[in-house]
Amino acid sequence: MATSRATPAPRTRPPPPTHRTAPSPDGMPVTRAMGASAAAAASGHGRTRRLLAAAVLVVMAACGGEARESALGSKVPAEKVPAVIVFGDSTVDTGNNNVLGTMLKSNFPPYGRDIGGATGRFCNGRLPPDFISEALGLPPLVPAYLDPSYGIADFARGVCFASAGTGLDNATASVLSVLPLSKEVEYFEEYQRRLRRHAGSAAARRIVRDALYIVSIGTNDFLENYFLFVTGRFKEFTVGEFEDFLVAQAADFLTAIYRLGARRVSFAGLSAIGCLPLERTLNLLRGGCIEEYNQVARDYNVKVKAMISSLCSSLPGMKIAYIPVYDDMLNLINNPSTLELENVQEGCCATGKFEMSYLCNEKSPHTCADADKYFFWDSFHPTEKVNRFFANSTLQLCLRELL
Repeated sequence: MATSRATPAPRTRPPPPTHRTAPSPDGMPVTRAMGASAAAAASGHGRTRRLLAAAVLVVMAACGGEARESALGSKVPAEKVPAVIVFGDSTVDTGNNNVLGTMLKSNFPPYGRDIGGATGRFCNGRLPPDFISEALGLPPLVPAYLDPSYGIADFARGVCFASAGTGLDNATASVLSVLPLSKEVEYFEEYQRRLRRHAGSAAARRIVRDALYIVSIGTNDFLENYFLFVTGRFKEFTVGEFEDFLVAQAADFLTAIYRLGARRVSFAGLSAIGCLPLERTLNLLRGGCIEEYNQVARDYNVKVKAMISSLCSSLPGMKIAYIPVYDDMLNLINNPSTLELENVQEGCCATGKFEMSYLCNEKSPHTCADADKYFFWDSFHPTEKVNRFFANSTLQLCLRELL
């Protein structure tokens, strides 16, 4: 059942306390310069953040050191995970596209309206890595690596290299001029050099080794690349061959970060990509989800799981948890009462049928009043409420298989 749309009322929930800090003086250039007033403001936020962090540590110490109750309701051993490190696309990009010369951005209202303002997350609030980070006793917002408001002291506890619009195929990134996955890996290497200077070689190795890695990527390779006929991949490969190509790219990526020290990785399969609101809109003649796309997602996921099993056997010490996003998504769409959702076919923003990025803006007259009643925030991305649900599912799997 679709909910009625009305002018959204302001939400009273305050933003998470750790939104920005001044960059640390580690000698690395930033992507854009900050003015004196902006730097002063960032420094002020940094002082507030440190005071809040100290208060949190006191509370955690008072609760005992052996285990802590996470934000997602799971028992997480203290000091088990020193950092959350993120690779992928818009499902996990926490703001890197803000500083890129791309049209694919979300650093403006109404994005971020339920966490106090737009951050570059394609959501009304937080993304799954943010919830997982908080659940592990780390900051509630995972900082974007290219955000000059953060420095290496922040990145030592969590960092996001993801870029909205990218894919396993570097050609996908070229469509909207975003970071290719290979560049995300380059930044990971640079990050480690900075981390060694900041924390010392031994501590840096421990952070990289014991971090939880979150990887979510692949949707754009099909919907923005292969099925959009813009890169020529549809001429080079049958869809099955393209799946094989992408799985090989994924294996190369996982091997690359393994050689750079990663050991505990969650890797998300494709969701039911044919059920995204934008794809439903393009399927007007038949109505409903595009089943052909969903079949591609299922076939790809089978191949990904086989690849993960093979890699774990061949890379000593490597643990990879496959995240069944497809099943989680369809289960929620077919059983919306699980989260008290009222609309699982359209996005909350604007008409919810095709809008995202700049088409989802504060002048859109039809944006819903309560995003918590919706599965999707825009025509492509889930709401914060659904992201929390996905984060909980991912964390439970990580606790069983990685931690």
